[in-house]
Amino acid sequence: MNDQPHSTLSTDRAAAQTTLHELADAGVSVWLDDLNRSMIASGDLQEEIERGVLGVTTNPTIFATALSEGEAYSEQIATLVGSSVDEAVFALTTADVRDACDAFAPVFEATGGVDGRVSIEVDPRLSADSEATVEMAKRLWAEIDRPNLLVKIPATVEGLPAISQTIAEGISVNVTLIFSLDRYRGVMNAYLTGLEQARERGVDLSTIHSVASFFVSRVDSEIDKRLEAIGTEEALALRGKAGIANARLAYQAFEEVFSTPRWENLADDGAHVQRPLWASTGVKNPDYPDTLYVTELVAPHTVNTMPSKTLEATVDHGQITGDTVRGRYEEAQQVLDDLERVGVSYTEVVDLLEVEGVEKFEKSWAELADSVQGELDKATGRS
Repeated sequence: MNDQPHSTLSTDRAAAQTTLHELADAGVSVWLDDLNRSMIASGDLQEEIERGVLGVTTNPTIFATALSEGEAYSEQIATLVGSSVDEAVFALTTADVRDACDAFAPVFEATGGVDGRVSIEVDPRLSADSEATVEMAKRLWAEIDRPNLLVKIPATVEGLPAISQTIAEGISVNVTLIFSLDRYRGVMNAYLTGLEQARERGVDLSTIHSVASFFVSRVDSEIDKRLEAIGTEEALALRGKAGIANARLAYQAFEEVFSTPRWENLADDGAHVQRPLWASTGVKNPDYPDTLYVTELVAPHTVNTMPSKTLEATVDHGQITGDTVRGRYEEAQQVLDDLERVGVSYTEVVDLLEVEGVEKFEKSWAELADSVQGELDKATGRS
């Protein structure tokens, strides 16, 4: 495989190795799951970059929270009076993401385009409409107009052809909301299909990048709830193990797919691997170590996107012990087998999580729209 990013951590910081250095050396790119205009304007985002954060992911909830705090968006809101709420949301979010792309441009250059990435989400209300998703992705790509952008597309059944079509257009994609191993294999196939279509169109494959966002903590939350309802000693002993096991088996699938002749043919033409990205890495259960989904998912060619709280915990006391994924596939499969044996259906859980995930995305989008409408109303004196 290619695409092992080089560490771009600032050498004028303390000489002692930090946890972020150690993760970078192990092949893990740390991205921050947070972005707002104040972070960019104050220099806080630049400080994160200097200490080793290599990218940023965003979502509607993050933008809605930012809008409710301070006056950072007031000036632009005033220019958007008279716009529809959807037009205003588009203008506000793309402006922040464009500025963040510019902030990460040196990281993008230093890593040959592997890192320095900023993600923005397609309207999740389009998740069941492949063509509309592709059109929205093209619109975001054209409006932001930065090579280090990633457009987020949910890994629904309808999302798979949209992923292929978007990649075929030469647009880099962050495939989000992956819970199941079967769906993850479908996502990788969609990526390779898109690369093949892009090549047929004469697109330079070396300009296309992608990550596949595999969600972790939500798997534990749902499965732990079911294990506690079962209540046997054997069931309770499995709590907190499913999310990591699922992710490790996803990495096994990644290794398999990106060592096939089909992939090697594309790699020969300059294609980049679609890196697994560990998402939902904030620990929900206070009984678990707060760096659990960082230290137990260290492997080459991966991304870990962390909320601020998890990032701070990792920097403060995360213990990086090298690769904690490869060589543990049999152990991971045993966890899933044990879950089935005690009465927890893996298929039922991951299917439910995908449905709930889409619903949460749509709810977050509605909350963002409400927040923007409220700001527009204030700007016109209607509130």
